[in-house]
Amino acid sequence: MILLTGATGAVGRLLADSLLGRGAAVRAVTRAPATAALPAGVRVVEGDAALRPDLLGDALAGVDAIFLHPRVAGDRAAELLALARERGVRRVVALAAMNIDDPLDEQPSRAAGDRNRECEEVAVASGLEWTSLRPSSFAGNTARAWGGQLRAGDVVRYPFGAFQESLVDERDIAEVAAHALLGKLPSGRRLELTGPRSLSHRETVAVLGGVLGRELRFEEIPAGAAADAMIRAGMPAPFVQALMARYARHLDRPQHPATGVVQEILGRPARGYDAWAADHADAFGG
Repeated sequence: MILLTGATGAVGRLLADSLLGRGAAVRAVTRAPATAALPAGVRVVEGDAALRPDLLGDALAGVDAIFLHPRVAGDRAAELLALARERGVRRVVALAAMNIDDPLDEQPSRAAGDRNRECEEVAVASGLEWTSLRPSSFAGNTARAWGGQLRAGDVVRYPFGAFQESLVDERDIAEVAAHALLGKLPSGRRLELTGPRSLSHRETVAVLGGVLGRELRFEEIPAGAAADAMIRAGMPAPFVQALMARYARHLDRPQHPATGVVQEILGRPARGYDAWAADHADAFGG
């Protein structure tokens, strides 16, 4: 039995599908079972790993491995894993990030609640067999950043056109996580997961245009103007400030160059951004 925290998130849903497809029994903890809408076959239990991990004893019964989500477990991850070990869980796979060692105020996901560094440290110290996944930025982030603009027109107005990173397809993260949870990988590794190559913001928009069959244009705007617009649109100021700091810090070199770890584990190349975009064209207006 595999227990998932963060099962309704961008990676968790895909991970549930991947595990079910491999014949695994999957249990998911969520605060809102009635609206979880998880794949058929997932056993959903109500619980809150961040607020009351001490109440998850029943959910851990018969569990072999646990997927630890840094936003869901948060600052209570150590309590959750201690209870998991007491209940006989043998393995933990923690979701972290490649920028885990950057200054905390340059980690945008931290401003959104992720505790990547803490969850990895807790997993390593848990006494369980552990694997930490350190993905680069999710390909899906481009839909959140540019989807509204491209549903309305053919111009992306965004800062730091030369900033480069190797975006990772969330499906690849999920497949690697499934391998680790099922014990098919040596434990004690920090796996840096990326796409097959680095792309600048400007190049990413060009790839997207080719996939969509549209003549898209990238128009670079100053970081300050972009930040103001994001905050006016309702994005939290600490998140926006961390995002701009991340871009500025890594402008002279790719932040997340390709590592080849996905291919090493899955036996095939990592999915490229073009493949991700083809499967998510609706997010940009088709």
